[in-house]
Amino acid sequence: MSGRRTVYEIYWEILVYCKTPRSFTAIINRCDLNSKTGQEYIAFLAAKGYLSLVTEEEKARYLSTPAAAEYIALFSSLYQKLFDTGPGFRL
Repeated sequence: MSGRRTVYEIYWEILVYCKTPRSFTAIINRCDLNSKTGQEYIAFLAAKGYLSLVTEEEKARYLSTPAAAEYIALFSSLYQKLFDTGPGFRL
């Protein structure tokens, strides 16, 4: 398998990372995305109802919604079946 991540892996990484509220900057840094691409991924996940914008101490943060749990579980299961290992994420 190549070192490039698929869009589905990136969605998974963002959703797993945002199980606790995270800033936009933290997300793009941890998930190794540029700002433009990060905005597109986050906007897509928010539009699908998988990420919500919450305010913590007057700061905007993104948080995975309960609906995201289904995506995380399904993706993890599919990945396991395809590659005989769970998806890795360097937290």
